[in-house]
Amino acid sequence: MERVTILHTNDLHSHFENWPKIRRFLQQKQTYASEHYPVVTVDLGDFCDRVHPLTEATNGKENIALMNQVTYDAVTIGNNEGIGNTKEQLDNLYQEANFPVVVSNLSSLDQQASTWCKNFTIHETPSGTRIGVIGLTAPFPFSYEPLGWQVSFPDEVLPPLLDELEPQTDVIVLLSHLGYLDDEHIAIHYPQIDVIIGSHTHHLYEEGKLIGDTLLAAAGKFGQYVGEIVIELSDQHQIVSKKAITHPTKLFVEQLQDQEEIKAYEIRGHQLLSEQTIGHLPVSWETDAYSEHSYIHYALEAMADFSQADAYLLSTGLFLGGLSKGIVSRDDLHRTLPHPMHMIRVTLRGKDLIDVLTEMESQHDYLLDYPIIGMGFRGKVFGELKAKHIQKVENEFFIQHQSIDQTQEYQLIMMDHYSFIKFFPKLTALGKIESLCPSLLRNVVAKYINKTFKL
Repeated sequence: MERVTILHTNDLHSHFENWPKIRRFLQQKQTYASEHYPVVTVDLGDFCDRVHPLTEATNGKENIALMNQVTYDAVTIGNNEGIGNTKEQLDNLYQEANFPVVVSNLSSLDQQASTWCKNFTIHETPSGTRIGVIGLTAPFPFSYEPLGWQVSFPDEVLPPLLDELEPQTDVIVLLSHLGYLDDEHIAIHYPQIDVIIGSHTHHLYEEGKLIGDTLLAAAGKFGQYVGEIVIELSDQHQIVSKKAITHPTKLFVEQLQDQEEIKAYEIRGHQLLSEQTIGHLPVSWETDAYSEHSYIHYALEAMADFSQADAYLLSTGLFLGGLSKGIVSRDDLHRTLPHPMHMIRVTLRGKDLIDVLTEMESQHDYLLDYPIIGMGFRGKVFGELKAKHIQKVENEFFIQHQSIDQTQEYQLIMMDHYSFIKFFPKLTALGKIESLCPSLLRNVVAKYINKTFKL
C-alpha cells in the first residue's frame, strides 16, 4: 500500500500577508512527508496580481521568486498571469522558475512553441506510481487573441490529451483554473481524471466533493486555506481511496518576523515604482468628478488619445485617489488605478446605443454607492459613469452634440469590467465587443501624461 499526498495552493492574488505562514506550512509538510510518503505540491494559478506594487514593479518576477522558496512540482496559470501581462511579459515570467508550468489549452498564435510551459508533466513516486498532471486555464478568447495567444476550451483539448496521457500514467490530476461549473462538467464527462483541483471562482470544498469516482478539491482564495489531498494506492498502483481536506491559514502560527517580511514586499514595490517617473503635471488632478481638473476628465482624454471612437465611458469608483501637481511616477498611477482591467471597443447601432445609455442611466442611483467585488475591480464602490462626447438634453441623448441616428453604427470605448458585471445586460446582448488588450487604464494614462506633460 502506498500513500501519496498532494498539497495545493490557488488564487493567492499577491496577498502576501499569508505567504510566510503558507511557506512554512508547505516546507514542514514536505520535510515530514519526504521521510514517510511521497508529496506533490501544486499551485492553480493567479498567484500573481498586479494590485500589489511589487508584482506591478517586477511584472510578477518577484512572485515567481517567492514560489521558488517552496518545492512546487507543477503549477498552472490563471487569467491574472495570462491576460494581466503582455505576451512578452508572460513569455518571460517563468524564466527563473524551478518548477514546471503546465498549461494544456494555451498556444501562441504565431505557431511558435512556448518554452515556458508544457501540456502535461508526469511525476513518478519512489514506488513507481506515475501521476500525470495537466493544467487548464479559463478560456477568454476575446482577451487572449489580441495578446497573441490561442486559448482552447476544455472539451477541445481533453479527449486527445487524455488519450495520450492515460497509457503513461496510473493517476491523472487536473490543475483547473476554470471554475467550479467547468470542473463539475469535466468530472461527469471525463471520469478517467481521478482528481480535479479547482480555482478561479474562489470556491472552497473543506472536505472535497465526489462526482462519480472523481474527487474535486478547492481551497478558496487569497491564501486563506491550503489544500491537502491524500491518495492511497495498492501495490499495483490502483487507487484504493482518496480524500481532501483544507487547512485554514488563520490557525497557523505567526512568527515575529512575518509582518516585517510582508511590509518589506510592499515597501520595495512602491520604491521600485516610484523610481519610474512619467511626467510633470502643471495642476493636481482631483478625484471630484465635477472639479475643474478632475482625474476622470483627463483619463477620458487619455482613452481618446489611445484609440479613436465616437464616445468614451468611465466610472468614478475606479479612481482611488488623485494625482498631485508635479512629478508623477508609476507608483502614483498604480496607487490610484490598481485595477487589472483592460479597455474594450463596443459597436452599437444607434437604436441599441440609446437603449444601452438608458439602461446605464437607470442604474445611476443604485450603483453610486454599490460595493463591487472582483471582475478586475480593486476599489470600493462602482460610483458614477462619466462620458466624453455623450450629452443628454431634456430626454434625448446626443453623440458629439449630434442627434443619434438610429441606423448608424457607433463605437464606444470603456473598461471590460462593464461587460462582466450584471448591471448592463443590454451592453453585451446588443453590442459587438472587441478587446483592446493590452490596455490597462493606468498604462494608457501614463502614455498620455508622458506625451502631454513631459518632464
